[in-house]
Amino acid sequence: MYFTDRGIEELENRRGEEEVTLGWLADQLRTFVDLNPDFEVPVERLATWLARLDDEDDDA
Repeated sequence: MYFTDRGIEELENRRGEEEVTLGWLADQLRTFVDLNPDFEVPVERLATWLARLDDEDDDA
């Protein structure tokens, strides 16, 4: 297990039963970046990756 998996596991255990909108998630990501500007690039990459999951011509 990667170290980052611990946070993912905690998220799933604590909030896995909740339903959220992508708008809510986007707001939370913006707030996180406002509070932690050093994480702007990784959060941007994650958001872009999530936005493009269904793109058939995108291999990454």
